[in-house]
Formats: sequence, C-alpha cells, structure tokens
Amino acid sequence: MKALTSKLPNVGTTIFTTMSALAQEVGAVNLGQGFPDFECDPRLIDLMHETMRAGNNQYPPMAGIPALREQIAAKVAALYGHHYDAAHEITITAGATQAIQTALTAIVHPGDEVIIFEPVYDSYEPVIRLNGGVPVFATLKFPDYRPDWQQVRALITPRTRAIMINTPHNPTATCWPSEDMNVLSDLLRDTDIFLISDEVYEHMVFDDAPHQSVARFPALAERAFVISSFGKTYHVTGWKIAYCLAPRALTNEFRKAHQFIVFTVHTPSQHALAKYMELGTHNVLQHFYQAKRDFFLSQVQHSRFRWQPSHGTYFVSAQYAHLAEFAGMSDVDFSLLLARKFGVACIPVSAFYHDATDRQIVRFCFAKRETTLAEAASRLMKV
Repeated sequence: MKALTSKLPNVGTTIFTTMSALAQEVGAVNLGQGFPDFECDPRLIDLMHETMRAGNNQYPPMAGIPALREQIAAKVAALYGHHYDAAHEITITAGATQAIQTALTAIVHPGDEVIIFEPVYDSYEPVIRLNGGVPVFATLKFPDYRPDWQQVRALITPRTRAIMINTPHNPTATCWPSEDMNVLSDLLRDTDIFLISDEVYEHMVFDDAPHQSVARFPALAERAFVISSFGKTYHVTGWKIAYCLAPRALTNEFRKAHQFIVFTVHTPSQHALAKYMELGTHNVLQHFYQAKRDFFLSQVQHSRFRWQPSHGTYFVSAQYAHLAEFAGMSDVDFSLLLARKFGVACIPVSAFYHDATDRQIVRFCFAKRETTLAEAASRLMKV
C-alpha cells in the first residue's frame, strides 16, 4: 500500500492540547485554553430541555431554523445597522471553525492566496492549506499590534483571493478601531478580494468602546463573510454552534459547501437559542467579562510580570523578558516551567506565529470563576 502523503505534514499536537494535558497532570490552574469553568445561564438549559421534550429532535432546515436566523438578523440590525435577509444571508454553522472552513472552501481555488495577520489563531493557516490555498502572512506590529497597511498593500497580488481578520483579536486582546476598517475598505475598493471576518468575541469589547463589526461598513459587508459564535457569547463552547452572515450571492456559495461539510446543525440548540435571544442577554456580556478582567488584573497588579492591555476577548497577556532569571528562556519553556513549578497553565504567544516568533509573552484566559482567578493570581505572585 502506498504511503499516505499528508496534506498537513507540519501539524502535530497543538500547544493547547499539550498545556491542558500538562495542567491536569501537575494540578495547575488552567488559564491556557479559552473556555469558561462556570456554567451557562440555567434558563438556557431549561429551554434546551423544553425544546427536546417538545419533539424538536429531527433534522432542521439546512441553513438553520428560521426563528434563530430572524433573531440574529434583528440583533445585527440593532447593533450594527446592517439588515441581513434572514432567509438568504444567514446560515447556522457547527461552530465558528466550521464557518471559517466553509467560507474558505466556497471561495478558495488551488493556488489562491489568503492574507492573514500574525499572531493568528491557529486554525486559519491549516484550513487555507486544506483548501489548496497559500497563506500569506501580514504582521500586527508589536507592541500595540496594529496592522501595517503599507505591508498589506505590498502583499496583495493578482492571486490574492481573500483577507482574513479577527476582531476582537485572539491572542492579543486588541480591537480594530473604525480607522482601520476604513483603511481596509479603501484598500479593497476596486478589487475582487473577499473578506472573512472572525468576530466571535463581538460582545467582549471593554471600557465602553463599540465593536467595529464589518457589518457596520457597507463597502466591506458587501464582500464579507462575517462569523460569530453562540458558544463564546453564552458560555456554551461545547455546543459548537455559530453563524455566518454574508450577501446573498456569497451565501449561495457558502451553503453549497455547507450542505456537504456538515449539512445541518443540532436542532434543539437552535430552538433553545432562538428563545434565549429574545431575552437580550448578550447585552450584559461586555460588563460581565470586563469585571473578570479587572478582578484578575487587580490580583496580579503587584506581580513581577508586565501586563499588556486587554481591550476585548477574555484573554490578557504578560511579558517576562525583563525578569533576569528567565532572560533568554523561550515562551514555550517558560510556559512549561510556569505550569510545573508555579502551578498555572498559560499559552505561549509564539504558537500563534508560523515561524514561532518569540517575544517572551504568554497569554492567560480570565473566563473563569473568581475563586479560580484568585488561586491562579496567588501562584503567579510567587514568580
């Protein structure tokens, strides 16, 4: 039998799996992988139970149940002023990762280039490659992680098929302001380049700043797949349910791929979420996570780390290069040491670069109970 030629020869066990396993092995407080350690609103569980008991357990429509798509359309119109047609421009997906995969499958042909910004969430590059595309790396400039638009302009070629953005941004916890969206809009004018906007943390923008969704900018929205996540918004990451907004022509192509990748998405979850969205509970998320950010940072403010600003998401990063005893230590080795010796698991930011760029920064997740955050902070104070 012929040896299998891997489509992803350089992909192995991710750092997220490694750090979570190590945290369990050594009893470390896990602030690495991004998921809550608290439960969702009991009302959502009750709604799930009710809808299952009501018999909503068979295949739903391929694009998602109308009630949920209508709730999404109403929310987006209220928040961002863009009116998506619930029937033809909104699709329910099995998580944001599937939505990203499907958008790329719909538009990328072998040899097409897709520009992504580093540090970059780890699924983007492999999914581009799985679709025969070529990832092209732009760099968010350290230390404020703003895009270098001259660099982006230079990276665009006749083979550029799409640009992928992520705001609020994982792992840097930055948020793109309207100025960057306007520059991007000008850059893409008179091109055939598509845009994929990963906005799964849209409701986690802090300090009273508005989320600058691509949906706010008509010239961007007309060429964009905009993706968000119920898992992130409602603390149910294990439900793996999200959605994609796109103009009708793009949604048509998206759904062609969607029906053969996953076909449809868990029916009871859709009914429960449609009812739950009527309560407007996403409106409290900004203050909920800002309080967690502020609590955690108050607990570690006198630590020896240098904490970077966190403007959104549920992450915050810290520098350690100035600590003499760790000078020259890679962020991977430092993360392993932090878990084994001090009992806190984090993620090295070099994992978000294709060439493992290492600025000696590690990322922590504060989507945890206050007791968890306080325990982690007490251990970090010993570093």
